[in-house]
Amino acid sequence: MKRLVSAVLLATFACSTPTISADWRLCQNGERNGPQKRCVVDGDTVWVGGLDQSVRLESFDTPEISSNLCGGPQEAALGRQAANRLVQLLNENDATLELSGTDRYGRNLGTIRINDVDVGDILIAEGLARRWPDGHEFWCL
Repeated sequence: MKRLVSAVLLATFACSTPTISADWRLCQNGERNGPQKRCVVDGDTVWVGGLDQSVRLESFDTPEISSNLCGGPQEAALGRQAANRLVQLLNENDATLELSGTDRYGRNLGTIRINDVDVGDILIAEGLARRWPDGHEFWCL
């Protein structure tokens, strides 16, 4: 059964509430093209094709998958685990995406909720993420 993700566009975004059918997977090179594409970049960032850019999920941070890793290969492995768990959560549940503006890099900022629970809270409870900005980067050595 297909799951639905509704994007509630706020602030500078359109006033409509489009519904996007979900078939989430990890982003691959070149996959972020077209209005129907949606994928998980990493544990705290998703790509939503209808917006033609990434959405940085607020209030939590996950380990990096690559580049400048403070925790080395263990961080990358935990980062992949967090990203895979986010894919699983999005594919197994109905979720809402609420956008709230943009960050200093021009990315949309938003919150994904499943049954009114922030996915960040789920990942934090499972030991795959930290509260942001005040949480300790426990994956750094």
